Amino acid sequence: MTKIALRDLTFVGEGFSRPECVLTTRSGDLFASDSRGGIAWHRPGEPLKVISKGNITPNGIAMLPDGSFAIANLKGVGGVWRINRDGTASPMIQEIDGIRLPGVNFVGLDHAERLWICVSTMHPDRGEYSSESRDGFIAVRDASGTRLVADGLCWTNECRVTSDGAYLLVNETFARRVTRFRILSDANLSGREVVTEFGPGMFPDGLQLDAAGRVWVVSVGSNRVIRVETDGTQTLVVDDGDPGQVVELEELHKRNKLTRAQLSQCRGTVLKNITSIAFGGHDLRTAYLGSLAGTSVASFRVDVPGLRPVHWAW
Repeated sequence: MTKIALRDLTFVGEGFSRPECVLTTRSGDLFASDSRGGIAWHRPGEPLKVISKGNITPNGIAMLPDGSFAIANLKGVGGVWRINRDGTASPMIQEIDGIRLPGVNFVGLDHAERLWICVSTMHPDRGEYSSESRDGFIAVRDASGTRLVADGLCWTNECRVTSDGAYLLVNETFARRVTRFRILSDANLSGREVVTEFGPGMFPDGLQLDAAGRVWVVSVGSNRVIRVETDGTQTLVVDDGDPGQVVELEELHKRNKLTRAQLSQCRGTVLKNITSIAFGGHDLRTAYLGSLAGTSVASFRVDVPGLRPVHWAW
């Protein structure tokens, strides 16, 4: 696949507010986390609707079988929340293995309907991102309950399960790598290994898989999308990084002095600090990009369909 020219990006909807995580469905609906405390719902031909306006900061979102949403609450009381289609919001998971959850970065549902939960750090208020941080972890909720299954991670971000259900891949943002675990029969994780590592200017945030088993990674701050082949080869697909900002981010990262405010304020010429990727369209060959500052959702066409999400036909 050739690099996407910025002029070939198209934009969907209007009125989004911090659509950090995006979900698509077969019907053409697009759902995104919304800084007003809920879920933004874009239906083609209709005005944007915001489901719930609560006292939470949604980050990662996952649609559940009953049509409600699990929400990774990034700030305040933290934890995982549930938002129903009628807008009611309530705490869903506030404690795991005796650990009171701080801000949660991501939640994702796999095809076995297990909910994977990523906490980037137990100290979200320490002010600076560090490549030496190792207090991120992954938990899972299934029929046996909710429990921690992997820890010692450097800023745990989005995770995904492979099509065969054998592996879980996760971004470690400030270690700049994609890490893989084998999923055991009881949903515990083992055999940690590095799939690929990224160079200067890359801060892997969003992660998605396509039907060919390739990994699509979105870099926050530098507005880049990279496709990782099954052999680890990387292809730059989208790049709207401001060169001066990228250099500044890199210098701050080297000194472990990069802050949330510095990373969040980055913008490209067209993209508004992209953070995630979802595949949709009638053939799952349209890529949609979540962002920290966009009021619409950028999209582009790809050559291989994305992996069909569990909620696709819900």
